Amino acid sequence: MLTCFKAYDIRGRLGEELNEDIARRIGRAFVEALSARRVVIGRDCRASSESLAAACIEGLTAGGVEVLDLGLCGTEEMYFAVTHFGADGGIEVTASHNPMDYNGMKLVRKGSAPLDTATGLAAIRALAEGPELPSVSGGTVVPAEGARAAYVERVLSFVDQTQLRPLTILVNAGNGAAGPTFDAIAAELAARGAPLTFLRLHHEPDGSFPNGIPNPLLPENQPVTGRAVVEAGADMGVAWDGDFDRCFLFDHNGRFIPGEYIVGLLAEVFLTKEPGATIVHDPRVVWNTQHVVARAGGHAVQARTGHAFLKQALRDTGAIYGGEMSAHHYFRDFMACDSGMIPWLLVAELMGRTGKSLSELVSDRMAAFPSSGEINFRIANPEAAIARVEAALSGQNPARDETDGLSLAFTDWRLNLRKSNTEPLLRLNVEARSQDGGIERRVADLTDLIRAESGA
Repeated sequence: MLTCFKAYDIRGRLGEELNEDIARRIGRAFVEALSARRVVIGRDCRASSESLAAACIEGLTAGGVEVLDLGLCGTEEMYFAVTHFGADGGIEVTASHNPMDYNGMKLVRKGSAPLDTATGLAAIRALAEGPELPSVSGGTVVPAEGARAAYVERVLSFVDQTQLRPLTILVNAGNGAAGPTFDAIAAELAARGAPLTFLRLHHEPDGSFPNGIPNPLLPENQPVTGRAVVEAGADMGVAWDGDFDRCFLFDHNGRFIPGEYIVGLLAEVFLTKEPGATIVHDPRVVWNTQHVVARAGGHAVQARTGHAFLKQALRDTGAIYGGEMSAHHYFRDFMACDSGMIPWLLVAELMGRTGKSLSELVSDRMAAFPSSGEINFRIANPEAAIARVEAALSGQNPARDETDGLSLAFTDWRLNLRKSNTEPLLRLNVEARSQDGGIERRVADLTDLIRAESGA
């Protein structure tokens, strides 16, 4: 029984849940399940990623496929390469922001589309758990020549360089995989005369993560980037997680900008480029995004949290952009996949076009639609906690939505309460329509309800 298979990817503790033998089995099963002839593979910089990728390649070649090896790269580079090379699927060996003793894999099929969670991953798991599949001849491994240069070209195609103005941007790769890819983007920007100056922090990939696991979503990890921005006098800060499919932004004051407000900014950018376009968002914090989209004449569509669901929503609706408050940003013209490099470039363009700082772009929005940030609870019975919250508030006749967990909307405030897809947690988000929405009081009351009778 392979416990490393999760809701929409593979992730497990090294040794007991994921090792080279399991990686090899997964590679071979991937070929069989997708009837693949060509597969792209890449890896992050974790100490275990190189050996796991090598084992996975053994399984892939045992299935007779041509393997295009990207080497050290970000997940989004794998997404891009699958479509660019016309491959039948792709695998990125990464644990992103998980603890040191974990690793995993992110998988896509032809067209860089997510695997169907009910059938695609299930089929791969069943084959990997079953009797060893026979080896066939013809498997080869070749470098993915030109992949990064083509990826950089696609990323920069999103930006109108005529709108860029001189900015100093501090970037923190967190010793993850982002550094070399960022350098390629920065070099091409310089070659094109872009007036951007970059300052680099924790830039070299180092799988021992000497400055901690790169997860800028954690509040305790944010001050290092914020302080560096202020000390350098930079106009903006950018920090990435380990495989850089998420990026996090800081204004010139070193203030971390919550992801939901970046979703609003990017929605504004795309609705300027394509008036009337559809924008997809997740259900956790929605009012700011919906207001921005409506004001710009766009169409907002809500999708369930999680990359597989957001990507499918983009494909189903033709939406130009989709965003999650967790800093995943999806782009129609990037295979409907997420990128951690495109967002900061688009924000730099917006700053240039408007002449406003990042702080000026978001401060009014943060005041008009304040939010609590995601609050996590580790409790024994999350279903009972959700039921307690619903029972306590149902008498106020809220608008109820079950797109993802439980959302209850009142006149001046709203909550979303959901079980995590990837961790044993119950997640709460609260938002309001003004600073007078009483978010702190609402959070305190909801916390009491959630923890009641749980022993938490």
